Amino acid sequence: MAEILVLVERSDGTVRKATLELLTLARRLGEPAALVCGPSDDSTGKVLGEHGATRVYVVDNPDLEDYLVAPKADALVAVVKKASPAAVLVTSGKEGTEVAARTAVRLDSGIITDAVDVVAGESGPVATQSVFAGTWTAQSEVVRGTPIITVRPNAVVPEVAPTEPVVESVQVEIDESSRGSRVVQRTPKTGTGRPDLADASVVVAGGRGMGSAEGFEVLERLADALGGAVAASRAATDLGWYGHDFQIGQTGKTVAPQLYLASGISGAIQHRAGMQGSRTIVAINKDPKAPIFAIADLGVVGDAHAVLPALVAEVERRKA
Repeated sequence: MAEILVLVERSDGTVRKATLELLTLARRLGEPAALVCGPSDDSTGKVLGEHGATRVYVVDNPDLEDYLVAPKADALVAVVKKASPAAVLVTSGKEGTEVAARTAVRLDSGIITDAVDVVAGESGPVATQSVFAGTWTAQSEVVRGTPIITVRPNAVVPEVAPTEPVVESVQVEIDESSRGSRVVQRTPKTGTGRPDLADASVVVAGGRGMGSAEGFEVLERLADALGGAVAASRAATDLGWYGHDFQIGQTGKTVAPQLYLASGISGAIQHRAGMQGSRTIVAINKDPKAPIFAIADLGVVGDAHAVLPALVAEVERRKA
């Protein structure tokens, strides 16, 4: 069975949930393998093995940390040439998409970006994409070279499939052209204690209907009760009620959690483009004609300032 290579993403030394999702998808297509860029420890190998990786390639080169994404593309190209995988899966995001694109150019391979599902086809992986702001679904496959596919976080639920992976160190020479931009400083963000938007299985979002920055406090309480992340519409971020880093939509972030709760958000096409792939959508809006109800699995017509406190109280009661 041919290998399916997964590019590992880590945060503070911990393997991100999105990578575990890719390993789950990889098992549909072949034999999962993982590429770790940078130092690897026993805990990283253990987590990857628990989720099905039969082989872990490690490229430990200081240039991977000292420079921007180009050296990671060098590492990925080198491992693809060495292992000849049947496909490469990368997490869809700013860094992952750029690494995938650079790799596809270097390998003269086709690339599919922002997939929401991947299955085995007769001639290779078939990727499903949600396109045109979520109004169409497309199935695509690569017809030249090694298929390189970027997949949205939360596309699948990670599944455990314990193995004992073979760990192999790979020496890679970083091309001089990849050293064009050096990282001079990294400043960690102030932690909120909530999961990152890209990894969160529950996202609670607020819009103009929340009325003020103070209106988001109840959303934070609900997110904490559900173990989720808080997000906002562009209208809310433009008004300064919540940070732009948390904006969902065509000009913000794209998420696809298991549960997306939209409160006080009308549901303009620009916002829907960033969350329409969510598994379950719950909308709270006092306007029964709000466009968000057209895509919601469950809609509540009512004032968010009355509905949300009652919802928080009920969730907290059931958790007690």
